[in-house]
Amino acid sequence: MSLLRDRSFKISIILTSVFFGIGIIFLFLGLASLSWILFVLLPITLGISIGALPNRKTAMWGAFAATAILLVCLGAFGFSGFICIVMALPFIISILFIVSIIMHLIKRYRQIKHDKLPVLFLPLIPFLIAAPAEQFLNKDRKEVLEIKTEKVFNYTCEEVYDAIKSVDTLDAEKPFLMHFDLPVPTKCVLEKEEVGALRTCYFKSGNLSRFEFGGGTITEKVTQIEKGKVLKMDVIDYDLTGRTWLGFKEAIYYFEKVDNTKCKLIRITTYTSELTPRFYWEPMEKLGIEQEHDYVFNNLEKDLKNKYKK
Repeated sequence: MSLLRDRSFKISIILTSVFFGIGIIFLFLGLASLSWILFVLLPITLGISIGALPNRKTAMWGAFAATAILLVCLGAFGFSGFICIVMALPFIISILFIVSIIMHLIKRYRQIKHDKLPVLFLPLIPFLIAAPAEQFLNKDRKEVLEIKTEKVFNYTCEEVYDAIKSVDTLDAEKPFLMHFDLPVPTKCVLEKEEVGALRTCYFKSGNLSRFEFGGGTITEKVTQIEKGKVLKMDVIDYDLTGRTWLGFKEAIYYFEKVDNTKCKLIRITTYTSELTPRFYWEPMEKLGIEQEHDYVFNNLEKDLKNKYKK
């Protein structure tokens, strides 16, 4: 109860809610992007203000609590995936914590009385300027990346092709991220085996989500198709709730003979991402897509065994 009465604790909650609240509003209004401005500069400005409060320990508890609540609310209402939130939380909290300590150790701004609310909002100004400026100057900053997964199946390429081109039900052992809220593919339907045909894949939300906001669809258009050799598609539409920062461009399956009795399936996903800093987010994105590939391969192995009884 003493924590709830502490002035630094209460002010830090107000500061955190206002700073991150403005960041979220800027994001939805198109005045900010999911970049280092949001993930680095904004926590730094908040850390500067938090570091000016008299009781750093209780101030940090207030900041942590408010940050966690805001991010969980974003996930609960489908504005972001819980995996994204889990990945963002330690990054934001670490920056906030380090900056607040540094500022507190500078003798609380050389012992000047800076814990009045109007003064504590001053560090927010750089974000208010930098976020819209970056959004205006870097409209086409999406990075294009490619993820490739390979696996050898003890079946002919024609058999593997027939099993993967259109899948009525995907139900296999899930990689660990799918036990949280990574979208889980449920089926993929190819309307015709010809160039120009559409293939639609349906997704549901992962196990962690208790709300009906997850899932969605990815619609692909066949650009090259040859039985037992290649299935190449452009992604023409996608709707994965809470992942507006992620885009998909191309989906490719290559089928290569191995000893005339086996088939090496090569799955390539080309995607775009707006998230920065890249050194932090790119490994997370690759892991998520690789686990989607693994799930599809696990289901393919199961379907082939059930159909051919090998």
